[in-house]
Amino acid sequence: MTKNDYRPTLQLTKTKFPMRANLLQLEPKLQKRWGEMDLFRKIQETQHPRGPYVLHDGPPYANGHIHMGHLLNKTLKDLVIRSRIMAGYDTTLVPGWDCHGLPIEHKVLKELGPRSKELTTTAIRKRCHDYANRYAELQAEQLQKLGTMATYESPYLTMQPEYEGAVLEVFAKLSEENLVYRDLKPVHWSIENQTALADAELEYYDRTDLSTYVLFRLDGKPHLPNSLHVPLEKDVWLMIWTTTPWTLPANEAVAVSPRAEYSLVQFKKEGVSWLTIVAREQIDKVFSGISEAKVLGSFLGSELVASKVFYQHPFQKKKCPVVEADYVTFEDGTGLVHTAPGHGADDYLTGVKEGLPIYCPVKEDGTFDTTVPDWLEGLSVWKANPLIVDHLHKKKVLFHKENYLHSYPHDWRSKTPTIFRATKQWFVGVDLPFGKEQLSLRERALSSTRQFIQRVV
Repeated sequence: MTKNDYRPTLQLTKTKFPMRANLLQLEPKLQKRWGEMDLFRKIQETQHPRGPYVLHDGPPYANGHIHMGHLLNKTLKDLVIRSRIMAGYDTTLVPGWDCHGLPIEHKVLKELGPRSKELTTTAIRKRCHDYANRYAELQAEQLQKLGTMATYESPYLTMQPEYEGAVLEVFAKLSEENLVYRDLKPVHWSIENQTALADAELEYYDRTDLSTYVLFRLDGKPHLPNSLHVPLEKDVWLMIWTTTPWTLPANEAVAVSPRAEYSLVQFKKEGVSWLTIVAREQIDKVFSGISEAKVLGSFLGSELVASKVFYQHPFQKKKCPVVEADYVTFEDGTGLVHTAPGHGADDYLTGVKEGLPIYCPVKEDGTFDTTVPDWLEGLSVWKANPLIVDHLHKKKVLFHKENYLHSYPHDWRSKTPTIFRATKQWFVGVDLPFGKEQLSLRERALSSTRQFIQRVV
């Protein structure tokens, strides 16, 4: 029999368990019989003329009973394993469990309740270890009841010393190649659990926030684009829009689209005449309730940036620049984007590009630190929202406010709203050169994947 003409041989035998509808009684007997036969080992000992087949399977968390996700995931992978075995490949599935991280800590702390404050960190870790071990064994039993085949007698657990040792060896290698570094970067932050969250740990729910239009006064007598032939005898203001007023203390710039057209608009509100800059496309929306709004002239966003104008922060003692950014959109707002590099992903990239401070005045518990004005210090960001809006109103730089319903990220465990917050994080530079070959981790991974695909195809 050659590699190319291999065909599995099926032998139909009578079973002493005829198929009837009493599956609750029948399945445990079948599974017991398969266990006594050591069926999976016998399958592995048969001939495998087509060579090895490897399925990489990310381990589930050992933090509870299996659910519908496990049913779908593990059953489909079991079908892959069985089909590859029947096609003549040498393959198996080594089950594993992720025994570290917040999901397990969250469950343990929830079980302990107030008693957790009386225990040391070491004692809590021991409880987490025992908890993970218990549920890894329980899930293994439940997965076998689904009929899945794997080496359940010898699984891998991420808390096993040999596994942790291997992780440390890989980490040490990456560190030797200077691929591990620490940097300040905004991440989704759970105030409730005081931890960073991955995108997969977010759930989105509708939330109503204060939508605010705020005026930032340009510093001194601004040198606006030459295309704007208008004598400027009054203050000129930039109008921004935000649904997170609590991020305004961390404002470091206003971003405009370089290719979009912006206009200088003269308007009156409550008897006071103003000159403000907004995107030409947004004029009708922004000034819908104001009849005395007049366009005095227009220019490109790139011209405004080239004019190197600065504005005065509304309540922090600093002057900030106008910069350009490709992500500025016009679905909502004014076309001028309030930019806080310490509180947003796009804002952070703009901050790095423009050399702005990555300033984050919000602590782990969601309260402001001592770098903000006294009237904000110690307040939570949610309590600060209406106070900031009231402060802007008193300073007469609040153009408009209204409630705004939008989809907002929440922590999937506590179901509480998250914030973007810059923290010191450890990173692995997947795009940095790796070793003597001068290939990055990403390039090496892609190269290995291509080689594997070529071998299989």
